[in-house]
Amino acid sequence: MTADLQSAARTALACLDLTSLNDGDTAADIAALCQRAQTPHGNVAAVCVWPRFVAQARAALPPTVKVAAVANFPDGALDTQRALADVAEIALAGGDEVDVVLPYRTLLADQSTEVAEFLSEVRFASRPLTLKVIIESGELVAPERIAQATRLALAAGADFVKTSTGKTKTGATPEAAAVMLKEIKASGLPAAGFKASGGVRTVADAAGYIAQAEAALGAEALNPQRLRFGASGLLSDIESVLSGAESVATNSTY
Repeated sequence: MTADLQSAARTALACLDLTSLNDGDTAADIAALCQRAQTPHGNVAAVCVWPRFVAQARAALPPTVKVAAVANFPDGALDTQRALADVAEIALAGGDEVDVVLPYRTLLADQSTEVAEFLSEVRFASRPLTLKVIIESGELVAPERIAQATRLALAAGADFVKTSTGKTKTGATPEAAAVMLKEIKASGLPAAGFKASGGVRTVADAAGYIAQAEAALGAEALNPQRLRFGASGLLSDIESVLSGAESVATNSTY
């Protein structure tokens, strides 16, 4: 087990949004998720759940673990009222963070003004909660579109720009991350962050994104205020690495 892998595992744990967004999630599933979030090696940054589970998660977790929930998820329709209703539900239940899906199909239809207005309204309604904007990079495909979506999210005041819902064929990729991180750096916003989500399953996967973030934003960005990973299975590999057990990290697709 290399020191570099151990270091990546510690960073990934501190920056992990431990996620459960299955259609059939139950209160028992969320209780188990919140227990998993508090490991012998330290706590994750946040848990990410459906809005209906926010109050339960908040009650089950220490204040240092944030509760995130999704809005306009997973389809990313241009439905401002639905998104605002999700945001209101999250805030009223005691949530700390909102992960909202940018209307990426609308952007692909060259309706960037409508997308900007949507994001502006969500940002206004969600303050002072942390706002992560999911651009669904695997559906946007073209680097120019990924860059455009990132710029729109940042211009609207997003705290993080996130790759994917994890519900489409293509999740986070190094190529999309490179484009997004370049735009975050170019924005000059000192607090803007990046979240890799969708298909990040091993510490080696996470280590690649950590290296990209450090190269683009500096070592000072390697903390949960600037870097997150959205995943359900990554924690098992993190725990394997930190306990010195056999890791599946060598099977990374990064």
